[in-house]
Amino acid sequence: MPLLEIQNISKKYNEQWVVHPSSFTQKQGEKIAIVGETGSGKSTLMKMIGGIVQPGSGSIYFEGKRVIGPDEQLLPGHPLIGYLSQHFELHNNYRVEEILDYGNELPQNEADELYRICQIDHLLKRKTNSGLSGGERQRIALAKILCRKPKLLLLDEPYSNLDRMHRHTIREVIESIADQLKITCMQVSHDGPDVLSWADRILVMRNGRIIQDGKPQEVYFKPINEYAAGLLGAYNVVSSTEAHALAGNKIATTQSAYLLRPEHIQISHSVTHGLAVVVNKIDFHGNYYLLQAATEAGNILVQHSSAAFAVGDHVYLTAPVDALHPFNAGY
Repeated sequence: MPLLEIQNISKKYNEQWVVHPSSFTQKQGEKIAIVGETGSGKSTLMKMIGGIVQPGSGSIYFEGKRVIGPDEQLLPGHPLIGYLSQHFELHNNYRVEEILDYGNELPQNEADELYRICQIDHLLKRKTNSGLSGGERQRIALAKILCRKPKLLLLDEPYSNLDRMHRHTIREVIESIADQLKITCMQVSHDGPDVLSWADRILVMRNGRIIQDGKPQEVYFKPINEYAAGLLGAYNVVSSTEAHALAGNKIATTQSAYLLRPEHIQISHSVTHGLAVVVNKIDFHGNYYLLQAATEAGNILVQHSSAAFAVGDHVYLTAPVDALHPFNAGY
């Protein structure tokens, strides 16, 4: 039996679909990420799973029992499903330890370990209105939810509105929650690269529909369309003619277009075969350079580790056959 089972749940607001009928399951310990652009319906879907928004149709089962929506009970939510909103709040003028003690179901030794995992053990004596950063307030709100011992944790855009340092910290905390506390997690994000290394499975949402469901490697290298490709990083769509040149005429199909990620392209001054291009732009990204090169059909992006090329260089591009994914271009 799956831990969570979604059966054709949907939601409309003012006769407009926010979530079309959707179904999927989640196993115990499986980390699922739901990605999509703003307004794609992912947060509404998560709130229905958490019992915070009433589904318009369909059913949600947690450990084999139906999750009751807010229209059917006095207090919304499920006691074993924790939900961290991107708009969390902490009561002002309380010590952090007072906020955490209210509703805490953990013995002290387990609570102390939880505070350490959430990286807030040094904040317990601080007042909630005494200059806590956004990242610290988020981790306190998360620890408060975890004190109630949920079996499923739902995280709504946990990296939004955080600077790089705090994004790294909350990423560490979320990984520790799954690995050390053995709590099953689901999170939504509009920034696919944030979840690629974390998720066991990615669901791509667009206009209220789940359009792709697969392992991160599958969704990244074999996206269903350009919308899914763009959510997870830079990409190229190359023609059949360009693909043949890139792969040394080793492609046997007559597919009209192929998807190719920039990191799979090799670039060279000296190699005199492949796709002939001219470098017209170079962007520095710290540990790599992203080159834009002009082809007869348009531009192609190439990732390279060094500054060995300059704008105006005439170069050749090659790519392995298995990096070229047959693709129906478009959204």
